[in-house]
Amino acid sequence: MSQAIEFLKPRLSVLENRARIVADLADLLPPECFVHELRELVPFETDAFVSYRKVPLAVALPKTTAQASAVMKYCHRYGIPIVPRGAGTSLSGGAIPQEDAVVIGLSKMAQILEMDFFNRTATVQAGVTNLSISDVAGSQGFFYAPDPSSQLACTIGGNIGMNSGGAHCLKYGVTTNNLLGVKMVLVDGTVLEIGGKHLDAGGYDLLGLVCGSEGQLGIVTEATVRLIAKPEGARPVLFGFETSEEAGSCVADIIGSGIIPVAIEFMDKPAIEICEAFAKAGYPLDVGALLIVEVEGSEDEMDAMLTDIVAIARKHGVKTVRECQSAMEAAAIWKGRKSAFGATGRISDYICMDGTVPLSQLSYVLKKTSEIVDSLGLRVANVFHAGDGNMHPLILFNANDPEEAAKAEEAGNQILRLCVDAGGCLTGEHGVGIEKRDLMRHQYSDADLNQQMAVRAAFDEDWILNPSKVFPLDGRPAT
Repeated sequence: MSQAIEFLKPRLSVLENRARIVADLADLLPPECFVHELRELVPFETDAFVSYRKVPLAVALPKTTAQASAVMKYCHRYGIPIVPRGAGTSLSGGAIPQEDAVVIGLSKMAQILEMDFFNRTATVQAGVTNLSISDVAGSQGFFYAPDPSSQLACTIGGNIGMNSGGAHCLKYGVTTNNLLGVKMVLVDGTVLEIGGKHLDAGGYDLLGLVCGSEGQLGIVTEATVRLIAKPEGARPVLFGFETSEEAGSCVADIIGSGIIPVAIEFMDKPAIEICEAFAKAGYPLDVGALLIVEVEGSEDEMDAMLTDIVAIARKHGVKTVRECQSAMEAAAIWKGRKSAFGATGRISDYICMDGTVPLSQLSYVLKKTSEIVDSLGLRVANVFHAGDGNMHPLILFNANDPEEAAKAEEAGNQILRLCVDAGGCLTGEHGVGIEKRDLMRHQYSDADLNQQMAVRAAFDEDWILNPSKVFPLDGRPAT
C-alpha cells in the first residue's frame, strides 16, 4: 500500500472513442443492464476500500452468461480494460476501476439455478449472495460453509475472486475448499466450464487456479458449491484473558493439542468495547482479550471437547469462561463478532488489514502490531480469525487529516511486512487488489512473480482484465 496508489495510464484511444464504445455496448445489452451516465456511474467508482476511487467509462450488468460473453468479446477486440465486480465489498481495492475501463457487475445474475440435496450441491449464478444459499438450503438441513462477515451482501462471484473465508473456515475451509465447479467467460468471450458436481475433476486443477485469481483470468458467471449437513448442535463459549498475548498463546495450544473447534475468533479490548456498545452481546468488559470458541456435534461431543479446551485456557490464566445457554444468546455472540467492521465504522475511519501468520507467532505479532501503531500515534482494534492465524487489525484514523491517513497506511505496510517476516503471508481472504500490490515483492522473489505473471498472461496476454491489481506495476508487460 502506498500513499498515492497508481493506476496504469488510461488508453487514449479508448477515451477518445468513448461515445462509439458506449453506443456499441448499448446495442449488446437491454437498457436496464447498461449504465453510462455520469451520475449513475459514481456508485461504481470504488469498493469497500474507499480511500481511492475512479469513475469508469461504463458499467455492464449482464443477466446471462451470453450477455457477459458478448461484452467481453467486444472489449477484447478493441483493447478496452475490464473490471469484474461482485457486490463491491472488497476491502483491498479489488473492484476499483479506471477511467477507461468497463465494469462488468454481477448484481443481476442472482438466480439459484439448482439445489441438489441428494448430491449435496448448489448451482447458482455468480451474483447470488453468500448467505442466501444457506437460507434456501437450511430448510432441508444443509448450509454453505464459508461465512465472511459481509455474507449478507457479498456475492459468490466475489467470494471466488478473493477466495473468501469467514469465522467457520477453521473446520470447513475457505471458498476453494467448498467450490466444485464454475462457468467462466474468458477475455475473448469464450465460455469455459471447469469441474462440476463430481468430487474431483480430471486433468490440471484449473479450479484451484481460478479461485483467488481476483478476476484476472476471466469472469465467473455460475458456480457449483458444496452443501454441508447441519451439525446436531453448536455451542459458542466466551473466554476472557488479561492480555492479548495470553489469548494468542491459548489459541496456539488448542490447535497444537489436536482439537479443531468449528471456530476460534479473537477480539482485543478496544474491539470488545466497540462491538459490545453496538450489539449488546454480553461480552465481558473487564478483560484485555476475548476468544469466541465454537464447538459442534452431539451434547456429549461438545461437553468433552469443551472440557479439554477449558483446561488449556486455565493454563493460560483465563479470567472468564461463559457458555451460551440458548440459541438467542449464541446469535447475540455472533452478531457482535459479525458486526465488528460496521461497529468500528460508527466511531472512526479505519483501514482493515488482512495478514496471516503461523499460530506460534500470534502473541509476538499482536505485541509488535501494538508497538507499530503506538509509535505512529494511532489506535488499533484487533478482531480476527484466530484459529487459522488470519489477522484483521483495524487501524483507526481521521480520514480528513492527510497526515493521519499517511500514518495509517504506513502502519498497515509495516504490519503486513511483519506478518511475512514472521513466516506468514500478505493476505488470508481479502485478496491483494491495489492495497497490497506494492508489497508483493516483500513476499515473492522476481522469479516467483514472473511465474505468476506468466500464468496470468496465458489467459489475458494484453492484460486488460482487472489491470493495475495484484502485481507491482513495474513488473507487468509494457502496453
